[in-house]
Amino acid sequence: MHFPARRKFIALALAACAGGVLATRALERGDERADGIAYGKDARERLDIYAPKVSANAKRPVVVYFYGGGWQSGHRTDSRDIAQALAEHGIVTIAPDYRIYPEAVFPGFLDDAALAVRWARDHASEFGGDPDRIFVMGHSSGAHLAAMLATDPRYLAAEGIANTSLAGMIGLAGPYAAIPTSDPHMDEIFPAALRDRALPITFISGKEPPMLLAAGTADTDVDPRNSTRFADALRAHHDLVELKMYQGYGHDTMVKSFSPAQRKDSPVLADVIAFIDAHRGSARTG
Repeated sequence: MHFPARRKFIALALAACAGGVLATRALERGDERADGIAYGKDARERLDIYAPKVSANAKRPVVVYFYGGGWQSGHRTDSRDIAQALAEHGIVTIAPDYRIYPEAVFPGFLDDAALAVRWARDHASEFGGDPDRIFVMGHSSGAHLAAMLATDPRYLAAEGIANTSLAGMIGLAGPYAAIPTSDPHMDEIFPAALRDRALPITFISGKEPPMLLAAGTADTDVDPRNSTRFADALRAHHDLVELKMYQGYGHDTMVKSFSPAQRKDSPVLADVIAFIDAHRGSARTG
């Protein structure tokens, strides 16, 4: 199978693994996958790549996808269905792990998220991606990470990237306006002294990248009003935002709709692809 700049890519991945093992697997329609590439020094700072089979000169859109798990659980393999679905539609998808509680609390996991985007920016062209067309995307707490990168410029700026350079942000059932309070660990994950810096809605300036906010009306884990409130605030600042509410969808339904059994008819996947197709990116800085 052909892989864009394959020899260079494999050499890069083997070096980045620092003793780990790189595995490539065939996906549907000739796509390929690389596992366990280091983007930082911590054991959790590893990522997988799902890349469509394209010509060496291709410049495909890139999605950096963050899984959910309440900032305290999850693994990059949880991203497989979404990442594979996007790759099958010609989108280079990067699925990073990141430090979680109790190893990290706010804002440590956001530092990891920004570092993963920096890695994607630096290496996208080596596997067929366009470094000038990077989207951040996530589900639940992962959507919170993506939205924070898109609204609070400090995290990407620490990696030499402007948040305005993102091609877009895609959030699935994210807590953008209120941190869930039912979990007993939230006071530790989001220390009181830092909590006013923890919500994406706080940082809207009118300079955000385009956003797609998707939520299910039957979500009982993250109140879908997070999405409507965030969308209203973005519109008030004249930002570009699309709000999609899926009747009867629950919190986990948003992810399950990307599964092999459902993705063919998934309105969520169709809306995500349409959003990515509509936003080509602009001149980049950083």
